[in-house]
Amino acid sequence: MKLKKWLALGMVLLIAVSLLAGCGQAKEKAAGGAGEADGSKQPIRIALSPWPGWIPWYLVEEKGFFKKYGVNVELKWFPVYSDSLQALATGQVDANSQTLSDTLAPVSKGLPLKVVLVNDNSFGGDGVVAKPQYKTMADLKGKKVATELGTIDHLLLITGLDKYGLQESDVQYTNMTVNDAGPAFIAGNLDAAVLWEPFLTKAVKEGKGKIIFSSKDTPGLIPDLLVFNEKTLKERPEDVKKILMAWFDAMEWWKQNPEEAIQIMAKRADTSPEDYKQSVQSVKIFTLEDNIKAFTKAESMEYLGYTGLKTAKFLKSKNMLDTIPDVEKILDDSFIQAIARERKEK
Repeated sequence: MKLKKWLALGMVLLIAVSLLAGCGQAKEKAAGGAGEADGSKQPIRIALSPWPGWIPWYLVEEKGFFKKYGVNVELKWFPVYSDSLQALATGQVDANSQTLSDTLAPVSKGLPLKVVLVNDNSFGGDGVVAKPQYKTMADLKGKKVATELGTIDHLLLITGLDKYGLQESDVQYTNMTVNDAGPAFIAGNLDAAVLWEPFLTKAVKEGKGKIIFSSKDTPGLIPDLLVFNEKTLKERPEDVKKILMAWFDAMEWWKQNPEEAIQIMAKRADTSPEDYKQSVQSVKIFTLEDNIKAFTKAESMEYLGYTGLKTAKFLKSKNMLDTIPDVEKILDDSFIQAIARERKEK
């Protein structure tokens, strides 16, 4: 009997200690404190592609900013950008690094996606590279031009042609991924190609090409974003906020350690520090303040809603979009605003 009593008492004490430990952990989680990532949770899978404004996600990872906030993140690399769009649409990843224009089509078809962060805005990072004898987009009439159907660079091509009074039917359009169009241009098989960095710089250097139209000519047209599926936002909002906090911390660290940051990102981009530094200069990395502006209503390209609606109308007029979605419904600035409030209070 005494043995049973001692065993019973021991079990009670063990349960009590476990409950106390559990309560402590629950309080720590509720407080949203920094620490090691919660191993019981599946990692949030973020897709990214070879674009200078998205490579910094590797800086966030390598310098330990995800761990600082205790969030479990898995970065998934997609060498072909359109594959990352498909991965988000089919649930292979929880979030993707993609453009605003490439978010409009799936949303118009009912896919529940939300924009939570602007990583950057292209400012020369996307462009039409042509053989040296072609001076403007007007010179491409009847010429062989490549880009990938339905992507942001397809939109850039149409925008450039439209500016010079041409239709897509006025050129010999060739549907190619950026990974294939770059080498094809360098090999001399194309008169022009629409590329983004780092493929753009490589085509200019190795293919003796000339940029005749770029996102510099259309400021604000190409915001590059972090887009989540709604399910993840509803189930793990605190983790999403921590991911954004980690991003902004890493961007501040980059400012203070520019050379080391470039070295890290160039290695991940599989290019030289000099080439990566040049390519990243073709984008404007967005600060927290820039993000607040991007989510604030305005009648200008600074506001994502304005840019998205203008882009959607243009895409529909070119039969690249069946219906125009309610762009404002896909913008979720709650995480940006929460971070801004917390930093203001400090």
